[in-house]
Amino acid sequence: MESSESGAPIYRHQPRDRDFEFAHGDESNIELITQHIETHIGPISNVFHEMISDLVHIDVHQIEPTPERNYYTLITTGMSDRPMNPPEEYAELAYSEVMICLPPDWKLDMKSMKDEKYYWPIRLLKMMARLPHEYQTWLWMMHTVPNGDPAEPYASNTNLSGVILFPPLLFDEAFHELKIDDKKTIHFHTLVPLHNDEMELKLKKGTEALYEGFDEHKVNELLNPQRKSSIRKKRGWLW
Repeated sequence: MESSESGAPIYRHQPRDRDFEFAHGDESNIELITQHIETHIGPISNVFHEMISDLVHIDVHQIEPTPERNYYTLITTGMSDRPMNPPEEYAELAYSEVMICLPPDWKLDMKSMKDEKYYWPIRLLKMMARLPHEYQTWLWMMHTVPNGDPAEPYASNTNLSGVILFPPLLFDEAFHELKIDDKKTIHFHTLVPLHNDEMELKLKKGTEALYEGFDEHKVNELLNPQRKSSIRKKRGWLW
């Protein structure tokens, strides 16, 4: 398997060779996740439903900003309807959902959603939730996925062009996992969009190399599409 300079494995997804597989949502799974969200975060105010679903039925659940959490929270259901394909030694980590937070002034009405500069975080959630099933692979914390090869910005209002999975940074640990039964535990991962140079640093030196800049710039799941790279640029000498 190909590895980065940091020693981390690199998975290159080949073109899909599977036919379209129509999917319905698992109602019992959705209900348990919904209860979990509302217990630990707050009431769900809206759901972005998929009309036609391939492999898994991905919906995105919206929780409104509050005085305590002044941001929208968006969380998928459906990714965990089917197990991913983790390495054998991580077989118990086969079920996940993903999430992201948006500023309180982000436009989430249907008219605004027709503009990619507002829709792209939802597109990213749906793409990441379907990716491991589409390519029969695995997503886990600290995995990075570029937006294409070469990576390009997600939309016209940002230079962010990739994403890393983190544990939820703005939420209590009780929310991080949902045990369904002895064979199935759902793990919640937050999506943190990245700049190209941040992805390159992670590949060369590992995730630890990102932490100092992330801490300094307060990088977490609350999206700032205009944020600057967390990597300090070396300044040349002035002569």
